[in-house]
Parts: sequence; structure tokens; C-alpha cells
Amino acid sequence: MQPGASIDIAAAALVTEDKLAALGATLFSTRFPATDNACERVMAEAVARTQWEAGGVGAQTPPPKHRPGTCYKVAESRVTFYGQPSRAVGVHSSSQDQRRQKALARERQAASTAREATVREAAHQAYCCRADAEAAAAQLRAQQSAYHRVAVMVEEHPKSGPGRPSPQPPRVGQAWRYGLKATRHERAEGIAHKGQELGCFVLLPKGPTAEAMAHSAGEGLRASKEQHGVEQHVAFLTDPLMVHSLFLKKPERIAALGLVLLVALLLWRLGERALRVHVETTGSPLRGWDKKAPPKPTAFMLMTKFAAVLIGKVGAARQLAPPFSAGQQAYLSAVGVPATYVTVPRRR
Repeated sequence: MQPGASIDIAAAALVTEDKLAALGATLFSTRFPATDNACERVMAEAVARTQWEAGGVGAQTPPPKHRPGTCYKVAESRVTFYGQPSRAVGVHSSSQDQRRQKALARERQAASTAREATVREAAHQAYCCRADAEAAAAQLRAQQSAYHRVAVMVEEHPKSGPGRPSPQPPRVGQAWRYGLKATRHERAEGIAHKGQELGCFVLLPKGPTAEAMAHSAGEGLRASKEQHGVEQHVAFLTDPLMVHSLFLKKPERIAALGLVLLVALLLWRLGERALRVHVETTGSPLRGWDKKAPPKPTAFMLMTKFAAVLIGKVGAARQLAPPFSAGQQAYLSAVGVPATYVTVPRRR
């Protein structure tokens, strides 16, 4: 890969010090490792500043009625990654991770239960002097959490002497006892910030910021989201069902097979791109399954259209049996392949 090319690293596990050094001048964009403390700081700062930039809608096709599309907003920041200052982009997604929201609800419930038990225990405790009660109140106030705060007041309770108290007021107490009255309150703002942070992730882009290839935070997010097609097919190539069925003895054969698979994946993606560009520029739909014309035709649709093509060969002559249908000819026209290439192979 030549310096200056841009790739998208899908797995944050690849972002290590030695591998980043090996990338050199290669431009890339990847998720910031969530285990790094700087990732949490970038998300917290972005939520606190509330200076978001609209990142647009991630989906290229209209969302269904029962599920709205995901909207993104971005905020730039700076981090130090392996000793080097780097650009970081905090991204907030409107479709927050449900698993994280459930974890937040469990964490809030656990904190509420623990704080309620502490408040109940403090309410049953009596002190003989006010100084001890004030010290206990200060200690209880210090036990704050990210989701709750405790307000504590010291109350005086007179203690009567032995015998039946006089019915005539005022009743004179022989001594004083002190207790704590604690009330628990939720930190609504902190909980809201925490919920917004759970819907965030951080991108670590490497690229020019003031040249012709410079990308804004929103453009970097869109470029990163557009890699989903390549990532899906790379996952297919590395699937255990695919890899475990291949047996090669020599490392050079493994390298050659990897090159063949990558070239095939490149051709697959180029064919799909040609189909979509044709639909966008000409407005002519390409019929897929069930006579539907999706706005984003796929390369798999292209392959299924020509799965049953038969070519008869008599001597040097070749002939289709049967000829291409109108739908097949439309697909060939979209990818720029003449129908004669099948019956009249090109020779160098």
C-alpha cells in the first residue's frame, strides 16, 4: 500500500504501538480503544461541552417506519496516544446501545439500594453529643455516588427523666439526644450525561487537517461508515467455515491464495459500485428478486442473474442457449460489459 492511501481498521485490537508505527504515513480511521482512559475522557468532555456538529444520517437507504434511522453528531478533541498527540473525534449515536443502557439501569439500582441501606442505618443511630452527630453527618455526606447525593441534617431529641412525665407543659428534658435525618436525591443531570456517554464512541483518524485531503469530523465519520461493505466481505473470507476448508502446505501458497481472494473481493466491490453508480446516474432501476428494484443493488444480485447461463460451443463458434434476457442485458450494460464478450472472447 502506497503512503497516502486511506484504509479503515475495523478492530481496535490492531491499534497497538508497533502496528501504528508500521503503518507509517498510511492514512487510516479506526475506533479508539474503549479500554483506554482517554476514550472516556473524550466522551465526557464532548457531552459536557455540548458543542456538537451534525454528522448526518448513517443509513443510505430510507429507514423503515417502525424503526427510525440513526442520526450522528460529532465533536473534535485531542488526545495523547502512545506518547504522540493525535486527533480524536467523539461521535454520538441516536440509536444507543441497549446493552449499555441495561447495564446503566442495573448500576443505578445497585447504587440506590446501597445508599438507601446507608440512610436507613443512619436514621436509627442516636448520639449523646452534637459533635459526634455532626461528624457522622459529614461522613455520610462524603459517601456520594455518581447517581445520588445525600442531604443530612442533625436533629435534637429531648430525653425525659425517669417516671411519668408531667401533663403540664412545658416538659423539661433531663438530657438531649441527637439523630440524623438523611434524604436521598438523584443526580438528574449526571444521569443524563452518563446516558449520553453510553451512546458515544470515539474515532481515531490519522490524516492531514489543512491540505486538499483534509476531512472534517463529519466527513471522517461518513468515510468510516462507508467501509461496512468491505468489512462484511472480509469477515466472510476469514470465517472459520471458509478458512478451515482450505489446506495448504507452504506459506507462499497461503500468501498466493490470500492475494487471489483479495483481488476477487476487489472485483466484487467494483462490480457492486458500477451497479449503484448506474442506478444513481441514469435513474434506470435494476430488477432483483421478486421483481423488486432496490436503490442499492448488490454484486450478489448480479451473480444470481447469470448463474444459469449456458454456452454451447461447436468448433470455434460459441452461442448462448437461450440468449440473454432483457434483465440480464440491463445488468451487463450497468457494469459496462458487452454481451459479445461471452460468445466472442477477447484475445491479447
